[in-house]
Amino acid sequence: MLNFKIRSYCVVFIASVLVGISFGQEVIPKPSITTRQVEIGRIKLDGLLEEAGWKMVQPATNFIQRDPNEGAPSTEKSEVYVIHDENNLYIGAMLYDSDPSGILAYQKRRDQSLRTDDRFMWILDTFLDGRTGYFFEVNPAGLMGDGLIIGGESYWGTNKDWNGIWDARVVVVPEGWSVEVMIPFRTLNFNPDLDTWGINFQRTIRRKNEDSKWAGFERNKKLTSPIHAGHLKGLKNLTQGKGIEMKPYISMNRRQMDLDENEKAKNISDLGFDISMNLTSGLKGSLTYNTDFAEAEVDQRRVNLTRFPLRYAEKRGFFLEGAGVYSFAPRNDVTPFFSRRIGLSEGKQIPIKYGGRLSGQLGHYELGVIHANTSALGDIPSENFTVARVKRSMFKQSYFGLVYTDKSAANMKDDSTHSEQSLFGADLDLKTSEFMGDKNLQFQAFFVTHTAPKHHTDLDLSDLSTRGFRLTYPNDIIRTHVSYREFGEMYNPAVGFSRRNGFKRLQPSFSYHPRPKRYEFIRQVEFGIQYEYMTDLDDNMLKEEITLTPFHIRFESQDQVGIKLVNLVEYLDRPFTIYENITIPVKEYSSKEWQLKMETSERRMISTEFEYETGDFWSGNKETLKTQLSIKPFSGFNIQTEYEKNQVSINGSSFSTELYNFELGLYPTPRTAIFSNIQYDNVSEALGLFAKFQHTIRPGSDFYLVYTHNWISEGEKVFDFDLITVSRISSLKLNYTLRF
Repeated sequence: MLNFKIRSYCVVFIASVLVGISFGQEVIPKPSITTRQVEIGRIKLDGLLEEAGWKMVQPATNFIQRDPNEGAPSTEKSEVYVIHDENNLYIGAMLYDSDPSGILAYQKRRDQSLRTDDRFMWILDTFLDGRTGYFFEVNPAGLMGDGLIIGGESYWGTNKDWNGIWDARVVVVPEGWSVEVMIPFRTLNFNPDLDTWGINFQRTIRRKNEDSKWAGFERNKKLTSPIHAGHLKGLKNLTQGKGIEMKPYISMNRRQMDLDENEKAKNISDLGFDISMNLTSGLKGSLTYNTDFAEAEVDQRRVNLTRFPLRYAEKRGFFLEGAGVYSFAPRNDVTPFFSRRIGLSEGKQIPIKYGGRLSGQLGHYELGVIHANTSALGDIPSENFTVARVKRSMFKQSYFGLVYTDKSAANMKDDSTHSEQSLFGADLDLKTSEFMGDKNLQFQAFFVTHTAPKHHTDLDLSDLSTRGFRLTYPNDIIRTHVSYREFGEMYNPAVGFSRRNGFKRLQPSFSYHPRPKRYEFIRQVEFGIQYEYMTDLDDNMLKEEITLTPFHIRFESQDQVGIKLVNLVEYLDRPFTIYENITIPVKEYSSKEWQLKMETSERRMISTEFEYETGDFWSGNKETLKTQLSIKPFSGFNIQTEYEKNQVSINGSSFSTELYNFELGLYPTPRTAIFSNIQYDNVSEALGLFAKFQHTIRPGSDFYLVYTHNWISEGEKVFDFDLITVSRISSLKLNYTLRF
């Protein structure tokens, strides 16, 4: 049955592509601007476009609205200038505003979400390949945000965990706000033989909820899709210097583990470094020694009422640099490489003695290689990790990729407890934004397998592998997809992540997103249906789920409200303990659930989110309440609280889980941050405090002071203040980047 459906969808895909080609449209010329070279030192970075160099070039103008009125001229004038010297690219923008008092600029912390503020964004496609590039943004308060453009999340996306070395100054003036940016060519990988890059700009006027772009204004064309960018011409005499970057650090830590009698208070001083070298203008090699992650923030705590593991985001700088290449068949829930497998085990940090990294582009190939060695810790031996990834670009926006990972004990005699594993995988991504003329279409296919564990030599390829495909039509009014995947019974990537195995899954979805013109206060409405059918590898039904979205409304005010209805039939093939002594037995379960979600606009000083779910839960029922409150009394000061409660009743037993999160941020300038986070949940009965002071001495050089404190509550409620300290860690760290 499923095999027949797979063949049917493949036929539909091939026919759709042929139809799309036959109805192709004529290519519209792309807008372009020309840069001019100025003498080194001629630009003073103060946010004001007063230097003569800015008058040497014609600006990018004529921004067109993406929202709310697609195709209409922007309601406010924007002018963007680009010049360069041998070492740096300079971008200057004059963003006129007829009501400067209405400019919104709450955020100052680097990479903070700017759904609250006015903003100016731009991308650079330094290989002019329409696939990869760099994303940057600033707001009127001088916040800086950046990321690596990858072909992935949704249908094009950005990895904003990357932090490049660049600088910006912003000034609010009577005519609006003015921006000056300096991006060193040493920060970028690029093709030195090109005198033209892809470039695009986008501006948000938050009080009007208006987005306008310089090139590719249509709603189907995202800023982070370089294929729609305009051109920056006239680049010449670009240099990366010797291409050597050294980043030494010194850190001092005081650790105290009060519940571990063998772990007394320790004062630890440490030294380490990262060193990088541009092997070519597009390819960078890096080494790290005695790697330290003292500045990495704690994970956002979550309560897990499922039988599957939770996945947390990577926050360590060494693994974030160049991470886009490791994206593998995104949105297919297959992760052959998960960097948190290196140097982390069940929340404990394992020292990384040394590591090496290669990342960048070489011709039509995008490359990524990581090798790391970790120290022994407890019963975990010293281990070696190797990861290699290559993507070969095809056509305008597509690629074929390979991935390899390997984990092994550094000393073979230690391999008795942690067996080695090698993994091999391939993925294909066929993508176009010209389907039926101007629509997006994406087809993905993947296959991953790994070596068998010791004493399991009888396993075959299907037991140790995962495979599947996904066809996606992600457009503004109609969005639809179908995906199919199989996970072998023993598929378990040692350097990857997998929620579950031993299943086949078919999942189609369809949603309709009209923009009703009759109601001026409504921007867009969603109506949708999603179906999921899952079996075990012998085609016995495990799960059938239908999710209906009767409506989800996005208002012009940026407020949102929506409802979902879920009908689920699930066969539990093995029992699991959900809470303390409550076990869910093997049987088939049917459930119905409805969900309500409301969200107010983040551009308001006080904004909130509210979610409520209620319905059947295994053989009982569950109510879930989630709330979030954000307060921004003035620029550079944020308070955010989150609360989640699950009330569960099963077979005469009941329990509740509660999760509290409180965040306080004070940002005197965009280069100084004081951030604290307090979390508590009544499942672990653990209270955690994380506090960090960070000051950027200059781009790429930072001072950190970090304090973490964890307690266990002995009372029924944390507010009884019956707390016992589990651990305290104080860290001071200084790193300084030297470039040659």
